[in-house]
Amino acid sequence: MPRTVDTLTLADAKQMLGAGEAKAASLGIPYNIAVVDAGGALIAFTRQDGALAGSIDLAIGKAKTARMFDKATDYLAELAQPGAPLFGIEQSNGGNVVIFGGGLPVTVDGQIVGAVGTSAGSVEQDIAVAEAAAAAIGRVAGA
Repeated sequence: MPRTVDTLTLADAKQMLGAGEAKAASLGIPYNIAVVDAGGALIAFTRQDGALAGSIDLAIGKAKTARMFDKATDYLAELAQPGAPLFGIEQSNGGNVVIFGGGLPVTVDGQIVGAVGTSAGSVEQDIAVAEAAAAAIGRVAGA
């Protein structure tokens, strides 16, 4: 019997980008925002005019990391501190793990369907933009 996997669609991703862009505008900061599907593949990305070029890879990396581990990246950062249980996690997966805040798994009807990653402001601002994007179609998965 074939299995089905619920995942974010391009339409979902566009809606999320719009919500994230609106939040970024309210903060007065141009943002990089990435959305990945349930498999962690990039669906959509936006770089607002003037957004930091160095934040492009961070936004994409945060989205992929949030989906890889099904955890918010700021939570992973807490667990990666010296003496904490995940110390060194950022070195795993070929060094492609980004644990700065701003990456969030996204759920719909209790199932993780993808993730969003944002980068350009402070950690708190990145989280706020990611939360706005995720809230556009679902909700953020638990920590």
